[in-house]
Amino acid sequence: MDGRRPRQRGGFSPYELTDETPVYVISVAAQLSGLHPQTLRQYDRLGLVSPDRTAGRGRRYSARDIELLRQVQQLSQDEGINLAGIKRIIELENQVAALQPRVAELEAALDGAAAAMRQREAAVHASYRRDLVPYQEVQQTSALVVWRPKRQQQD
Repeated sequence: MDGRRPRQRGGFSPYELTDETPVYVISVAAQLSGLHPQTLRQYDRLGLVSPDRTAGRGRRYSARDIELLRQVQQLSQDEGINLAGIKRIIELENQVAALQPRVAELEAALDGAAAAMRQREAAVHASYRRDLVPYQEVQQTSALVVWRPKRQQQD
């Protein structure tokens, strides 16, 4: 990804800088993150922070990379997490971020399906015949009812 967005109707320039635009050389990135350049190289080798590369293979860091470097530093020094643990945390955070749009898509589909179900249910209820009386089940008891025909009276 080159960090540039194509020109849109909103007037964005194709050369607009974003958080993902790789602009910082390793010395500037080290200074901004408060780390030694050799630490940045080590993090790159371990796959913790992978900056973009120039044609000459030089590293170029984005603002997002620098924020990630700061997060790695904080997890390592303040929380005492080793680099393998930090790598796993970053992988899981990236996985969660990648799945969030899918979750939103599935929630929208679920809401749509629920609305369609409610519409179909309303249509079924509207089609009920109003001249029919609903059947109510009679509770069975052990009572015995005896039927005796009336006797005809004689005049």
